[in-house]
Amino acid sequence: MERIVLVHGSVVGGRGTWAGQRPLADRFELVVLERPGFAPNSPVERVDFEVDAALVADLLEPDDHLVGHSYGGVIALLAAAARPEALASLTVIEPPATGVAAGDPAVDTFAAAGAVLYASASQNDPEVFLRQFLRAVGSEFEPPSPLPAELEQGARALAVERGPWEADVPLTALAATPFPKLVVSGAHHEAFETICDVLERELPAERVVLTGYGHVVQRHPAFNDVLADFVDRAAAG
Repeated sequence: MERIVLVHGSVVGGRGTWAGQRPLADRFELVVLERPGFAPNSPVERVDFEVDAALVADLLEPDDHLVGHSYGGVIALLAAAARPEALASLTVIEPPATGVAAGDPAVDTFAAAGAVLYASASQNDPEVFLRQFLRAVGSEFEPPSPLPAELEQGARALAVERGPWEADVPLTALAATPFPKLVVSGAHHEAFETICDVLERELPAERVVLTGYGHVVQRHPAFNDVLADFVDRAAAG
């Protein structure tokens, strides 16, 4: 049975991010990670994509299929570059890896706005900061008020997160790896589309666009079939 390692992004942990992928457990072994700082783990003082990428890389087993959403996509890209011999495939969903498309006006604006937003984290309560962040990434999710404990912990983790615009994704090294890559986006945000266009070209990668679900593209009804088909083809060599 093929093993799929699922890496969540910001705010929402693995169980919430990948709830829609549970039916895939009938065909694959699913490893749903809960990164440090996210329930049921204890809060942390700092969330850093490089640190989490090293943790993910250490967890990989031979012929794993690595999947990352958003900030988890940045982590997955770095983990894949660190342990390419362990992977059978890599899938990323709208990673905010703005550095790969630096110089594009929409991407540069997105990165600069992110830096301003993150700088305000200490001045705002978690709920205010979370709502600002959700608008910035094009999410239509309206969190309840007051925030439930688990979501508040996720918002506090977001407030101490290292900005993904600082990530140096080694595109040349990843392009030299033999495993297939898949990039998925939702056609709702110009910066994300541009980043995904660059990854499609430079990795190189297959590309799928699934519309109507904003930044949480993995909730699209077709996503599981897309991922299962990609994993099956990668496993077949």
